[in-house]
Formats: sequence, C-alpha cells, structure tokens
Amino acid sequence: MYAAIRRYKFDKKNAQELDKKIHDIFVPLIEKAPGFISYYWLDTGHGEGASVSVFVDKAGADESTRIAADFVKNNLGSLKLSTPEITEGKIEAHSESAPAMLKGKDKAASTRPSAH
Repeated sequence: MYAAIRRYKFDKKNAQELDKKIHDIFVPLIEKAPGFISYYWLDTGHGEGASVSVFVDKAGADESTRIAADFVKNNLGSLKLSTPEITEGKIEAHSESAPAMLKGKDKAASTRPSAH
C-alpha cells in the first residue's frame, strides 16, 4: 500500500465551507481513482488541515495528488489554500479496527460531523 499526505493552510473562517466541499465533491472523485483504499481529511480548527489518501500502489497515490491539485484549482480557488506540503510513500506498517470504527455506520466516507 502507498499513501499520499497533503498538508494545507487556509483561513479558518472558511473551514466549514472547505470541509463540506471536500466531503461533497472531492471524496466521490478520489473514491473512483484506481487502487483506492481509503481517504481521510482532518481539520485542526486552527486554519490547517491534512489529507491522507491510501492506495494499492504508487500509481494510485500519484494519481490522488493530481486529482487533489485539479480539485483545489477548480473548486477551492476562492478559499485561497496554501500550496500543499506533500509526503508520499510506501506504507511499511499499519493497524486498523474497521468493525469497531464503523459500528452503526453505513459507509465511513459518507460520514461527516454535524458541527464544527
């Protein structure tokens, strides 16, 4: 597995709009990328955020970075995000507990906190 981590800075007053656009527009795009495994967006609440995209192989991780760049350019221009700091590489260790994490949820990618 390979992952791409992208870190952004933005005006925290735009956080709710940014989070909604990522959930509503970007997540469906990234889910269609070849080799997609998972995607996570975290918002620090202080004008910084990071995404973690996990793919079967390096080609998928590379494609996720291209998809993300296009998404930012075409959908988030008015929010003035910083150029992302990108870290990409092979996942050498991982652990997960999907049944516990998803208890009561239909699909992890479709969940979003109701309040910021």
